[in-house]
Amino acid sequence: MQKFTKLSGIAAPLPLVNIDTDMIIPKQFLKTIKRSGLGVNLFDEMRYDDDGNEIADFVLNKPQYRDAQILVAGDNFGCGSSREHAPWAIADFGITCVIAPSYADIFYNNCFKNGILPIALPQDQVDLLMKDAEKGANARIEVDLDAQTITSSDGDVFTFEVDAFKKHCLMNGLDDIGLTMEKAASIDRFEAKAGADRPWV
Repeated sequence: MQKFTKLSGIAAPLPLVNIDTDMIIPKQFLKTIKRSGLGVNLFDEMRYDDDGNEIADFVLNKPQYRDAQILVAGDNFGCGSSREHAPWAIADFGITCVIAPSYADIFYNNCFKNGILPIALPQDQVDLLMKDAEKGANARIEVDLDAQTITSSDGDVFTFEVDAFKKHCLMNGLDDIGLTMEKAASIDRFEAKAGADRPWV
């Protein structure tokens, strides 16, 4: 998993509440167990018409937001079924930070396990960042995980809270497997001792 320390990127505004995981990645794309390749289907039913053509006025189809790395969204983001494909699709598109007033718990935790920083801010602060994001590619928002700050293109600074353990994992690029591998030496010692003590096992 990629380390997340600081990010300066284009933010795409998506001022919708209750964006559920089926909107993020529709059920027909859940057959794969690969984390890659889902970005093209992120928000599929909002991005494409029935013939597979891009819907020009959807935010991620607009030229200024095609390379967005930050998503500013409405309340209760990631609600609905607990599909890990949702953060997979977001990350595969290239978005590594989501800013919203609140999240569904399972989606929120899955983000950290997939290299995405979900930031919860009060509604009035999200509204200000939403307006900033609406400026397009010329407005870059900066996110500093170590300092736990967001800086708008106008220089306004907002602070956010994040669990210390989740912050450690993101800053060090540690998913569940990475956390286990940090203990590899201890695991090897345990297995060697267990093998010596119980050779019949």
